[in-house]
Amino acid sequence: MNGSQPTRPPLASYEDLARLIDHSLLRPELTEEQIEQGCCIARQYGVASVTVRPADVDLAVQWMNGSGVAVGSVAGFPHGSATTAAKLYEIRDLLRRGAREIDMVLNISRLLSRRFQFVETELRQAAEACHEAGALLKVIFENCYLTGELKIIACKISTRAGVDFVKTSTGFGSGGYTLEDLRLMRTYSGPEVRVKAAGGVRTLDKALEVYQAGCDRFGATATIAILDAWRERLKQQAAGVPAS
Repeated sequence: MNGSQPTRPPLASYEDLARLIDHSLLRPELTEEQIEQGCCIARQYGVASVTVRPADVDLAVQWMNGSGVAVGSVAGFPHGSATTAAKLYEIRDLLRRGAREIDMVLNISRLLSRRFQFVETELRQAAEACHEAGALLKVIFENCYLTGELKIIACKISTRAGVDFVKTSTGFGSGGYTLEDLRLMRTYSGPEVRVKAAGGVRTLDKALEVYQAGCDRFGATATIAILDAWRERLKQQAAGVPAS
């Protein structure tokens, strides 16, 4: 593989951008009322998924029923240091409750310790558990703690393990996504593996930027601002008004 990145076709419709968004509801201080409000936003704006804390999955599945928006949740979050058995139990419990997308943090310490077989075995087991239930697995690297070499290794391990997405960060580490990391992850992951950005996509321009860097999903809490701005830009384009 080489580092060149082809230009992606521009997004042309409201749905093109909305379906890249995982609306994130993971902050520990959110109340049930705020989770319900967030689910209403996800439904109203027609995003790809709403990502909630494990304890909120039952409610989110009820609130999102019939919306076409997937319910996602997290495992081994945010540090990735739970045992493999605990992660697998958490994943299967979330799937049983109706989650259809799982964002799981790989074992950062084991990766840094170069225990690559351990990491790959854990990811393979997690991917198999998700796929048996018809669900997607997104693996979070937490790139702020990794060298470039380890990011590349994580991409290759994730590809071999059969995961669906590789993801830059939890949003709770010391740093979020970078464009450099997104391009690296797109280059070194297999073509069947998609890339997700997290930690810092808060404006329309940033959303379009991460898409061009190779993202097929991004986590967002600023969903309303991003998609309202996108609707306005599409209106301006239809009217022949140059983008500002």
